[in-house]
Amino acid sequence: MSTIRFETTPFKVGDWIILRLPQSASAKLPSRGMALVEGTINGFRSKIVLEPDGKGSHWFEIDPGLCEAAGIDADNTVTMVVEPVKEWPEPELPADLNKALKSDPRANALWVKITPMARWDWLRWIRATNNRETRSHRIEVAMSKLRSGERRPCCFNRNQCTEPEVSKSGILIEPAKTTK
Repeated sequence: MSTIRFETTPFKVGDWIILRLPQSASAKLPSRGMALVEGTINGFRSKIVLEPDGKGSHWFEIDPGLCEAAGIDADNTVTMVVEPVKEWPEPELPADLNKALKSDPRANALWVKITPMARWDWLRWIRATNNRETRSHRIEVAMSKLRSGERRPCCFNRNQCTEPEVSKSGILIEPAKTTK
């Protein structure tokens, strides 16, 4: 894969500092859905899971520690040099899903056999709601589907933003307009 270089300006959505890739940089990624890259942000090395923004580009939340170390703040331009990575890391499991998997040996048996990318898809589908009841129901459905041998969630648009705190209807929320 080739190196992707670009400059962009982070912005805030609530408490999150978001960095959206320019469309031209995002177009060089291997997927319109999630993508994994590694490289530098203002010279600091990082491996980053990029989320789709629901509009054909990608974004990620900048870790507060990286913001501090690299001098990154909303509205300050950053320089990124990244390359796509093929080997996906294991996702961090939320407590409710981890508990469900531990209490369901049949579902867990398939969970450990599917690819890390498939596990990321399940997590994205489960978390794509602000409603606790819907989330609990999705975990129950996931366990049932895994027990029956389904390796990925059905009817899931991988190109939409699934982080409910920073998206609406599958699209990343735009930064607030400021007047100077």
